[in-house]
Amino acid sequence: MKKRVLGFWEIWNMSFGFLGIQMGFALQNANASRILQIFGADVHELSWFWIVAPLTGLIVQPIIGHYSDKTWTRLGRRRPYFLVGALLAALGLVLMPNADMFTAFMPAIWVGAGMLMIMDASFNVAMEPFRALVADNLRTDQRTLGFSIQTVLIGIGAVVGSWLPYALTNLFGVSNSRNDGGVPLHLLLSFGIGAAILVGSVLITVFRTKEYSPEELVLMSDEAEIPEDEKSSLMDIFTDFAKMPQTMRQLAWVQFFSWFGLFGMWVFSTPALAHHIYGLPVSDTHSEAYQDAGDWVGVLFGVYNLVSAIFAFFLPVIAARIGRKRTHVISLIIGGIGLISMYFSPNEYWLILSMVAVGVAWASILAMPYAILAGSIPARKMGVYMGIFNFFIVIPQIINAFIGGPIVKYFYNENAMLALVTSGVSFLIAALLVRRVKDVDEIIETANE
Repeated sequence: MKKRVLGFWEIWNMSFGFLGIQMGFALQNANASRILQIFGADVHELSWFWIVAPLTGLIVQPIIGHYSDKTWTRLGRRRPYFLVGALLAALGLVLMPNADMFTAFMPAIWVGAGMLMIMDASFNVAMEPFRALVADNLRTDQRTLGFSIQTVLIGIGAVVGSWLPYALTNLFGVSNSRNDGGVPLHLLLSFGIGAAILVGSVLITVFRTKEYSPEELVLMSDEAEIPEDEKSSLMDIFTDFAKMPQTMRQLAWVQFFSWFGLFGMWVFSTPALAHHIYGLPVSDTHSEAYQDAGDWVGVLFGVYNLVSAIFAFFLPVIAARIGRKRTHVISLIIGGIGLISMYFSPNEYWLILSMVAVGVAWASILAMPYAILAGSIPARKMGVYMGIFNFFIVIPQIINAFIGGPIVKYFYNENAMLALVTSGVSFLIAALLVRRVKDVDEIIETANE
């Protein structure tokens, strides 16, 4: 029994929910830091508040992956998980910027941090099954296309989410400041719109995508059926971690430095621009100029996601010509140079070029490691290994969350722009480490030629 070849629109619908998930994720990445600063966080404390996000991912994703491998319901195998994740993430999107409503119970900053945790945990619940769904449903020769289309949809959603606050203010006249120092109206509306689109896009995937049952996947693979007396348990996650494929171990280091750099960019971009480009004092977190800097960060994040969406269309062609590894190396080098160049930008408009370079790297980070990894994972373990792979995304973010703030405060003299330079260097290290990765699919294809 073989998997059938899926058409373009079938693959598109299968990943369409990622558009809404990434729209919400982009709103969080571009605006969570300034919302927390509005609620009273200092710049060197931001990474500590952000730590709840990767921590929840560290715990949630492998568990979700394990149970989604074992689940079969009327909605299928993976779909129940990203539907529930989307609903919870939408709730977090609505409540985070409105955290000051709960000040009768606790300080707004703690409510905001709690909503950030709920939001990111829910994004993780939704994201991992989407990755596994692509690997489940697509043949080996369609996986690069599948993850590239997923990257396109991620890019579209992220562009809309990143640009939405800026568009509401500059196109529709919605205020981006408040006299009482609270969260501006344009952010409140943006997060509400993001929540609605998130739920709607996931529902499209839920109702327009079919899944292979676990039994069908076993018949399609080279693996033997698992005997009934070898029942799996949640503790098997630790056994699976110890037995992870060699390719996965090698990719772990690539992911570590890639996501260490990304986390630094997401956390420190707004204070970096406000201080280094706009010339505002570090203590200014409520002025209209600071909100303008925050809105411009959203525009820049939209640029790198737009470039990512466009570049993702070319990734399958480029990877077919020069290989997935070389494609990833070149992309990471371009992104690293882009982040480092931000330090030398004379004004905010030059930063657009920097973000174009980051977009090339982001497209590859979202597609190439997963395309390489999928060929080395047993089909019946696809969900749990995709979840374990998330360790190497969240662990570097946790480390950066602990050390990033103190480094900015004590070593960079609160110049957050230097944290973005560090992110660029981290990308370059990741590029060097790609060279030692073993791509199983490419080895097999070469042997068959």
